[in-house]
Amino acid sequence: MAAHYACDMDGERPLRSARTDIVDVQRPATRRLPLVLASPHSGSDYPADLLAASRLDPRALRQSEDSYVDELFAAAPRLGAPLLSARFPRAYVDVNREAYELDQAMFEDTLPDFVNASSPRVRMGFGTIARIVASGEEIYAKKLSFAEVNRRIECLYRPYHAALHQLVGETEDAFGGYLLVDCHSMPSAAGSTRGQNSADIVLGDYHGASCARQIVEAASGFLVNRGFVVAINSSYAGGFTTGTYGCPGAHRHALQIEINRALYMDEQSYRRKPRFARLVKDMSDLVQRLGQVASDCLPRST
Repeated sequence: MAAHYACDMDGERPLRSARTDIVDVQRPATRRLPLVLASPHSGSDYPADLLAASRLDPRALRQSEDSYVDELFAAAPRLGAPLLSARFPRAYVDVNREAYELDQAMFEDTLPDFVNASSPRVRMGFGTIARIVASGEEIYAKKLSFAEVNRRIECLYRPYHAALHQLVGETEDAFGGYLLVDCHSMPSAAGSTRGQNSADIVLGDYHGASCARQIVEAASGFLVNRGFVVAINSSYAGGFTTGTYGCPGAHRHALQIEINRALYMDEQSYRRKPRFARLVKDMSDLVQRLGQVASDCLPRST
């Protein structure tokens, strides 16, 4: 279904309260765990202007989507931790990027000097506004205007990070720090690179810079004991979110989790597999384990 996101560009930016048509914030009745879970790429409300501008059909656009990841971690609020999910799709705006990682070749007008047009992610086609989907196909039939893209950033990107900033701030106030779990999925082909065995789950700690080692080891050990093949920082070490929100020395931890889509969905039909329910249970138990080990890393708890 096509969505429409309205925004008053002349009004005050919506920083303090999350709009329900932009993000879904599920808060626990009682905050028991020093965790915040975020699903930035599971949004599936495709706006009409994206569908009109794209040379791809909606099914092809979904290749960039982390389908159902928010459902895999849906138990978090019941367990005592908030869950933030973007409702808009990654193909429209990617919040796991700087606000302005943009490819000049995609635009009809010259981009402002503050735009980061040369980052590795932009060169690969996966900037804040992606040029391609996972298969490498070009998304747009014609060039974009900066004004339109700036509207997406102001109306969607900034409210998402405002909501995330609020959630981690509340958790830090309550527990003296936090563990942000940034939840993603990866195409099955990405789980086996450079001749390695296929990974079921990849944990990313920004090569040690975003999360305490004991948290990563606890997550890895838990998952291995459940029968998963786990890789660390290969080929997903973390992105903008882990690098921005993770600072272990200040008791601010951020861990990225990438789940192989073949575990729980058919990558062609986007249908959930029978194992989906079992994976939901495993991720629920993982949230509880992460809550325990994160508490040991923080100066106080409630």
